[in-house]
Amino acid sequence: MSRAVTLQIDLSSATPAYRQIVDGLRTLLVSGELRPGDALPTVRSLGLDLGVHFSTVAEAYRTLSEEGWLELKRHHGAFVTERRSPAPSPEMRAEFSTKLRQLIAQVRAGGLSTEVIGGELRKLAGELAPVFKVAAEESKQKI
Repeated sequence: MSRAVTLQIDLSSATPAYRQIVDGLRTLLVSGELRPGDALPTVRSLGLDLGVHFSTVAEAYRTLSEEGWLELKRHHGAFVTERRSPAPSPEMRAEFSTKLRQLIAQVRAGGLSTEVIGGELRKLAGELAPVFKVAAEESKQKI
């Protein structure tokens, strides 16, 4: 099944376009908006929609394929695969903690209060919890 993919990138950002595409698609994958079996737009189609060269989209798709999110079929497109979450390594946990602390410092410097930051984190955790619960239940049913 093919689903419409809604992505926005900022071509004036210091973050490379392919990285913005990877991050945007990964967010859709983690949230469950893109599910196993879904077909992604062709690299040319998404490239035209975003105003980037198709090779930029292809690089993003390859990155997500290497992470286990996509199956790339030559001349047939990219498809979301069933992905089991790997056990987090101590390095991944440390990297997450560091990035989160940096982000919090950045938004605190921008004027957000700890109450607003905490509220947003709780809200996000609440939004993600059902997605991960459903994924875990689906994995158990397939075993």
